[in-house]
Amino acid sequence: MRIRALVLVASGAVALSTLAVPAAQAATAGPAVTFSSLKVNSGKNIVVGSSAMVTVSATYTVTKPASLNASSFQTGPVLYRGTTLGLNSDDLLGGDNPGTCTASSSTVLKCTAKIQFRPQGSDEDGDLISTEAGTWKLGALAVNSDDGMTWQGNLGTTHLQRKATLTVNASPEPVKKGKTVTVTGKLSRANWDTNKYAGYSTQPVKLQFRKKGSSTYTTLKTIKTTSTGTLKTTTTATADGYYRYSFAGTTTTSSVSAAGDYVDVQ
Repeated sequence: MRIRALVLVASGAVALSTLAVPAAQAATAGPAVTFSSLKVNSGKNIVVGSSAMVTVSATYTVTKPASLNASSFQTGPVLYRGTTLGLNSDDLLGGDNPGTCTASSSTVLKCTAKIQFRPQGSDEDGDLISTEAGTWKLGALAVNSDDGMTWQGNLGTTHLQRKATLTVNASPEPVKKGKTVTVTGKLSRANWDTNKYAGYSTQPVKLQFRKKGSSTYTTLKTIKTTSTGTLKTTTTATADGYYRYSFAGTTTTSSVSAAGDYVDVQ
């Protein structure tokens, strides 16, 4: 399996880079630091579209001995899957560059970092594949100029999701009160392997209605998408207003609501 990790790459200076490394590679003892208060993307899900790179921010705290010079090591957050965190983890995701830290005391550093997510085949030479959507654990890594690495896992979790899109069309327009309105649409989600959007099959989607002058949508019914992600149902016209489809999302796919389609009832 591909292993992607933040590793030490430059002699004479500490640098972090996203590289492919052998799973069996062993690391020497790293700096005596611990990590806490790691938050990625402000605790929100990470949503990536079909091709464009997405960059999210992370904040974390590093605790170190007072005698350890903060300039002698660099740190960064990582996402991982598997039971343990390290170069032999099932899968690792990390940022292109190390975090930036500011000392709040002789033993505590407050740090920020960026993590990039690139779909495979995108212009940014990405390698994120669709099967990697889902729940990831959060951890962090510290490296020093002696090629030493310190790993710490179990710092939380996040969801890496494929971006969803949703369309809606209500007809006829206008329609007589009491007559049937047919509402069609399609739910799609990003495919990181092909850099396109494809229909998301057999998913529950809510048909909702917002009366003209109101700011609140009410759910009329829930239907499932077809094998190609399409939607079609009918309802009775009662008043002027907006129809939309709304998808709650899954672990692997973001939530989305279509823009309302206005129907004039006469």
